Amino acid sequence: MEQASTLARLDGRLLIIGFGGMGHAMLPAIFRHIEVSAENVKVLCLPSDDVEPAKAYGVELVFEPLSHSNYESVLDRLIGEGDFVLNLSVGVASTTLVRFCWSRGIRYIDLAIEPWEDMSVDEAVPMQLRTNYALREELLALRLDRRGGPTAIVTQGANPGLASALVKQALINMARDSGFDPGKPVHHEEWAALARRLDIKVIHIAEQDTQVARIAKKMDEFVCTWSVDAFIEEGLQPAELGWGHHERHWPRDGARHGYGSDAAIYLRRPGFATTVRSWTPSGGPYHGFLITHGESISIADHLTVREAARVVYRPTVHYAYRPCPDSVLSIHELAGRNWHAQSHKRILRDEIVDGCDELGVLLMGNSNGAYWFGSRLSISTARQLMPYNSATTLQVVAGALAGMVWALRYPREGIVEPDDIDHETILAVAEPYLGEFAGTYGQWTPLRDRSALYEENVDASDPWQFLNFRVD
Repeated sequence: MEQASTLARLDGRLLIIGFGGMGHAMLPAIFRHIEVSAENVKVLCLPSDDVEPAKAYGVELVFEPLSHSNYESVLDRLIGEGDFVLNLSVGVASTTLVRFCWSRGIRYIDLAIEPWEDMSVDEAVPMQLRTNYALREELLALRLDRRGGPTAIVTQGANPGLASALVKQALINMARDSGFDPGKPVHHEEWAALARRLDIKVIHIAEQDTQVARIAKKMDEFVCTWSVDAFIEEGLQPAELGWGHHERHWPRDGARHGYGSDAAIYLRRPGFATTVRSWTPSGGPYHGFLITHGESISIADHLTVREAARVVYRPTVHYAYRPCPDSVLSIHELAGRNWHAQSHKRILRDEIVDGCDELGVLLMGNSNGAYWFGSRLSISTARQLMPYNSATTLQVVAGALAGMVWALRYPREGIVEPDDIDHETILAVAEPYLGEFAGTYGQWTPLRDRSALYEENVDASDPWQFLNFRVD
């Protein structure tokens, strides 16, 4: 196990909201790397949560669910100016918490933009409003006059979060491999110009999870290596992707939002019902689920080049997730149940016997080939590095810990996204927990080795069209 080293100090109180699998995973990292006393840490959770890890660290437990009607009274009892909120909950509106914390001088970080419980599957809510695009635009509107004040980092886990830092470092690496010095880009426009110069047309957050447990998935059970509730929630939201300027085939079920950045589109179908072709160095080519994630939108937005208000460059960006085998079976069973969740749920951790999580960004279009850059973390290495973790959760912990450290070092930055943060700081904190951390070129394209046995709708003139990635 890695030696403890203090990376930042928190003089105020820390409130952790939610204590599922990610709460268990984060707690040892916090006490290892952030100087804070256990008596200043509280966990706000549900009576049904497994709180043994919290008891082991001696932190106070508060059993009280947050709702739209009680969040102010509950939080005002627990935190105040100078304190810090780590939001690991599902079904508690992120924008509401950000507004609350900003108004009271409290620093904040979360792993994803959350709506209030069940909004993502509420049939009374229009599909467009159940997207991450809509949630992000609401947050961006909130920060228009809140660029100063206490730091609030939204969507800072592995992906979203760490993925944005990986893209920046991948662009630097590719520039050097192409024979030129990229300098030190700072502003979004400089990063976008670099991506354009490298001819990056498509970026996948490409992930294959091969972890397997000694106890197989049972009928009427959803199994996952991180958070069942969060995974089902995001998988049932509409599939979303940043929409590149080079795309010339409009998806048959695609829709635009008609306001805001216009950097992304959504499909009129859930991410769990949408599959795409992708590639990772160890796992090779695979079919992954196009699950909506905040980084698909923010990366595409930040890498947009405009001339006279017209978009002249933007890559297509989306998640391509192949979860662990038992999760794949769980998704297929969920689909057969017409998207009604199973009665039982299980987060894999201690019962995992083998496998790894290969998580990175895949940048495509450059003449040197497709470039994958990221983390290959085995379950055995994850256990050596940090207790209460699987390979999947530790990658999230690495990104979230890095975000907390940055927020503590820079406490007055207002509301920011991962794309706004210094990527070198993020990677320096995260890398010790990412296992094998490297970049690899490959000659894979979504058209490579396509079978001639079946007639498929492809665009052979440009392999980087979304049409060619999508699996019909």
